Amino acid sequence: MYYKGGVFMSTISLRIDKKDKETIENYAKVKGISISQLVRDSVFEKIEDEIDLELYSQAMQEYKSNPEEAVSFDEAVKELGLNE
Repeated sequence: MYYKGGVFMSTISLRIDKKDKETIENYAKVKGISISQLVRDSVFEKIEDEIDLELYSQAMQEYKSNPEEAVSFDEAVKELGLNE
């Protein structure tokens, strides 16, 4: 653990083969970001995708069990006062 910018930062180790390491290094270099930033962004994107999928599945189950309570996009915009 080390201190950076007022925050204590932790380190995570990862075991990968040489080819994967080179691919990751090259990709990060092309994107102009650090390997740490690439891995951090990729992990959180994966987590967010799984959360989004779970929320979608829950919403679809709710809709299928009670479709008459569904609200159209236009109705939602009107109810929220976003069309003004």
